[in-house]
Amino acid sequence: MNKVVHFELPSEDRERAKQFYQSVFGWRVEDMPFQDDVYTFAITTPVDDQFMYTEKGGINGGIFRKEGALQNPVVTIEVPSIDQHIKLIEAAGGQLVAPKGEVPAMGYYAYFRDPEGNIMGLWENMKKS
Repeated sequence: MNKVVHFELPSEDRERAKQFYQSVFGWRVEDMPFQDDVYTFAITTPVDDQFMYTEKGGINGGIFRKEGALQNPVVTIEVPSIDQHIKLIEAAGGQLVAPKGEVPAMGYYAYFRDPEGNIMGLWENMKKS
């Protein structure tokens, strides 16, 4: 069974979103440069130095710029192989909406649309060598 490991919240105004989630829920938010933009970690439970949760059952997330197909909150599911799951998704009537990308030293991500129109995320941990 593949588990939910992350959530993402798209925003038009990152600072407004950060302030909201900090003040209402007490989340810690931290910006990290990513590609040509910034990705904001939304930390809802303790994390290690790689921003991975340290409490069983904990799920952290992120805030990113709303654009393209990514207009609504996204639930991210951890899988052992994004490439294999893309094939399964497409065979079951889903559609890839953003190809596999890399978060250096952490893992890989992709986004897909399920047959009901929901955009979901995939996450594959980088293999430790």
